[in-house]
Amino acid sequence: MDTWIKLPGCQHITGSKCNFFLLEVNFYEEIKMRIRAEEENSTSSWYYVDSFTPFEKARLGPPEVRLEAEDKAIIIYLFRPGKKDNTSIWDMDAASFRFSLVFWENSSHVEKHIKIEHYTFKIYNLSPETTYCLKVRARLPWDGKVGVYSPVYCINTTVERKLPSPENVKFGAENQSYVLKWDYEDVNVTFQAQWLHAFSKLTPGDNSNEWKQIPYCENVRTTYCIFPQNVFPKKNYFFRVQASDGNNTSFWSKEKAVNTEMYSTVLPPVVSVKSTGDSLRVFVKAPRNQFYPFIYEIILWENPSSTEKKIIAEKSDVTIPNLQPLTLYCIKARVHLLQDKWNKTSAFSAVVCEKTKPGTSSTKWVILGICLLPVVVVIFVVKTLQRCLNYVFFPAFKPPCSIEYFSEQSFGNLLLSTSEEQTEKCFIIENTQSVITVEETEEIDEDCKKYSSQTSQDSGNYSNGGESLESQISGVLLQLKVLSPDRTSQDLSCPGEFALGLSS
Repeated sequence: MDTWIKLPGCQHITGSKCNFFLLEVNFYEEIKMRIRAEEENSTSSWYYVDSFTPFEKARLGPPEVRLEAEDKAIIIYLFRPGKKDNTSIWDMDAASFRFSLVFWENSSHVEKHIKIEHYTFKIYNLSPETTYCLKVRARLPWDGKVGVYSPVYCINTTVERKLPSPENVKFGAENQSYVLKWDYEDVNVTFQAQWLHAFSKLTPGDNSNEWKQIPYCENVRTTYCIFPQNVFPKKNYFFRVQASDGNNTSFWSKEKAVNTEMYSTVLPPVVSVKSTGDSLRVFVKAPRNQFYPFIYEIILWENPSSTEKKIIAEKSDVTIPNLQPLTLYCIKARVHLLQDKWNKTSAFSAVVCEKTKPGTSSTKWVILGICLLPVVVVIFVVKTLQRCLNYVFFPAFKPPCSIEYFSEQSFGNLLLSTSEEQTEKCFIIENTQSVITVEETEEIDEDCKKYSSQTSQDSGNYSNGGESLESQISGVLLQLKVLSPDRTSQDLSCPGEFALGLSS
């Protein structure tokens, strides 16, 4: 099957050269060509040309140029080589073009070489009413292609305007806002500022209608204006300023190219802390709308001490172990941007303080105490119940109420010799007939003890030097009866009295 296509512009020509343009050819695919000669009805055999890729064989022609003059500046509008429509071989490389410009004042011929990266370019600081000339060539740096220079273009600058343009436009950031500043001598004017996306200059043509008004920067009387950062995301922009006195306006100032990412501030993070035993778990919430990863710098100190400990972490959840239990610690943090050529760092967060909980050893003792408490309670209850049962079912035997007390020491004294005997201060023998008080004259003064007996056998007998207890008591009773025959049992008041009852 014959798939060869006739080449438009190269059919039945009489010369050895033809120009052609293929609308439906892929410039990046390999193409084969053949040629033959014809004379009336006879033709030669085909001659096959070496295959080639059109893009590799293509050469850059001169760019098209359009100029516009101001009083002290010239605006240059450039177009890529070839067609201005979408059929150019360079359509896919439109954003890759760079330009080299040669510029001079017509009267001096001193050339200046300028590298241009956009399709629209402005030359400043020129003289009014002066002729300037230039020529331009295109380049494709990635493909190593360099075109030829365009023809020379010349233009005259205009008459100087009454109002000069603002100068020294500067861009900066303060807190969460951007600040645009400029210089101007006349104070009786107002200013307006505009912005443009940088990528708008990567396409050919006039982009003057793409400039937009900056919020809060219209009809201001100061040589600066302030606008929020969220108005301009992190991209490349151009800014310009114009002065006006009501009747006249100046030309636009020199355009200021700005990458807002360089000036944007990183908001401080939000920190929360949770105590887990003798450790603190720190959560750092990074600011939003950041395109680069973070590293976190955490500062820890013991309150009220001022000795700080710095911790660098790659995660937002950090546990700080081995802290003092029941101690108040304070924490603040900030973030550092990674892969950021400006090395931006946020401000520190608000200080957050948290008290650690009891340590592991203290916790063990608390657990042990909680476990032992029921055991102690059970033992106490058992002991108490045992005492109650013993009291009810096994009561202690007590002597009759008539015998109050007989100490072991007193009982032992009854068996001692006369010289060692310790006798009570007094004792009483109660008889059915009479009560007689007996006083001893011994040197030992002790409390009187009292007892009662119904028979003579209850008192017992003891021997002291061969003499019976009963005979000694009888003798003493006779002496006392002679001394005080009228005393009765109601007259006894000695606390140490000793009572015995004898039956006949």
